[in-house]
Amino acid sequence: METIVGLIGVAVLIAGALNAIHIIQNGSRRWQGKSLDQILNMPAEAATAADIRRLSKARIMQLFYAAKAPEFAEMKGEYKSYQFGNGILGPAVLFYAHKLMGPGHWMGKAFFPFEKDKGRGYNLWRTGGGEKESIRRSMEMDTFAGRSRFDGKNSFHLVYKAYNRGRNHTMRDEIRKINDRLFIGLGCLAWNLDTLNPAQFLLYGEPAPWVGPDDDGPNR
Repeated sequence: METIVGLIGVAVLIAGALNAIHIIQNGSRRWQGKSLDQILNMPAEAATAADIRRLSKARIMQLFYAAKAPEFAEMKGEYKSYQFGNGILGPAVLFYAHKLMGPGHWMGKAFFPFEKDKGRGYNLWRTGGGEKESIRRSMEMDTFAGRSRFDGKNSFHLVYKAYNRGRNHTMRDEIRKINDRLFIGLGCLAWNLDTLNPAQFLLYGEPAPWVGPDDDGPNR
């Protein structure tokens, strides 16, 4: 019994150390004053998803701080996504996004501004394979524009608690704009240290039309 307790203690210490390193790799928790163009080493208007994917974890955080919130009404339709696997816990982040978070491989997010400053959204997942491959639309969220929990500036917010139970109940995302077809996002879970330990992601490309979520009940 003592051996088991000892092993559990070691595992907890290792997990804590890895999380601490992962957080430190975010760099400063404040904007360091560089513009989007300076962080990217190119005009932000010309940046692509591939350009952002080459940045370090700390530079991606600075990119978020430097960016502005998109206009609420422009976030409309289905966007493709990319989940970063940066940092010492990058593989764990990718495993959660594509194996645990939803019913399949995470493919994107969709939004619709049903009101002037409030809307709804959902996530897209690839399920199955070959002839059985399909797209699921689930894990809904409420959307609104408002003050960021990271730096006090405005962000486009996604809040999941009204439609999801279990591991995704406390999920909250914030999104900011790099250019008309490229957006940087930070995803937070209360049980994973919330804003102290965000997961970084991209939304990109020409949005496809809003389809609406599948009628399959709340996510667990």
